[in-house]
Amino acid sequence: MTSAGDWEGSVGTSWAAEWRRTDRSFAALTPRLLEAALAHPANRVLDIGCGAGEIALSLARARPQATVIGLDLSAPLLAVARSRGEGLGNLWFEQGDAARWADTAGKPDLLVSRHGVMFFDDPAAAFAHLAAVAAPQARLVFTCFRSAAENAWAADIARLLPPAPPVPTSPSPAAFDPPPGPFAFADPERVRRALAGWRDIEFTPVDFTYVAGSGEAPVEDALAFFQRIGPAAAAIRNLPRTARASFEAKLDELVRSRLAGGQVIFPAAAWLVTAIADHAAG
Repeated sequence: MTSAGDWEGSVGTSWAAEWRRTDRSFAALTPRLLEAALAHPANRVLDIGCGAGEIALSLARARPQATVIGLDLSAPLLAVARSRGEGLGNLWFEQGDAARWADTAGKPDLLVSRHGVMFFDDPAAAFAHLAAVAAPQARLVFTCFRSAAENAWAADIARLLPPAPPVPTSPSPAAFDPPPGPFAFADPERVRRALAGWRDIEFTPVDFTYVAGSGEAPVEDALAFFQRIGPAAAAIRNLPRTARASFEAKLDELVRSRLAGGQVIFPAAAWLVTAIADHAAG
């Protein structure tokens, strides 16, 4: 599982190198997020976990009168985002933790994120803080993965791996919450509990095609992507040599089985979540 700290290190570096492929993997989901984000006027926008900047760039271009701030933990990802955003005077990027961020120049009236909110160590505290620093009636729009079982790019790869060792149980109620990571927000009820300071919370399921490989050599393209991003990358780094060779052979077979129409594609599933800041709650 990916933690917030990972984004400041190797994970952020890998995603910075692979930003074109990661943007492509979300290409069928991104328009749905942008449509929801642009459904209402906004003067000051915060993109939480902006990564390489695609969402912030799109919002800055669509709303030239608005100020757009991209926030991320990863310096390498922000370097890519700043390079992509050169020339846009209404856009800038900051390195920082959204759970502690504040803008001395104003309060955002739109907070948006594409899969960047599942890594908070304490989600309720983070969202309460974001509600407190947002403008009254600010809108929150984000996407997050549904369960791993509904996301074949993860579930299919997981089935190729050796069984994981059992996780020790704990009597603490916190043990029932998943740790930070890609699927931490799969359960809507958990997300509702985490959205402290927000009201009118709505969940829309979005099924989309996750594009892992394309171009002249889509299989090789997908394998190169999975070797840098996601569960396959961790397995290739950490498995013993014999087990790694077996896994890589199975991964090659899986990727070839998902080749269709010149692309390597997997079914994927997300939530599109919207909410409104409720300052009375905070």
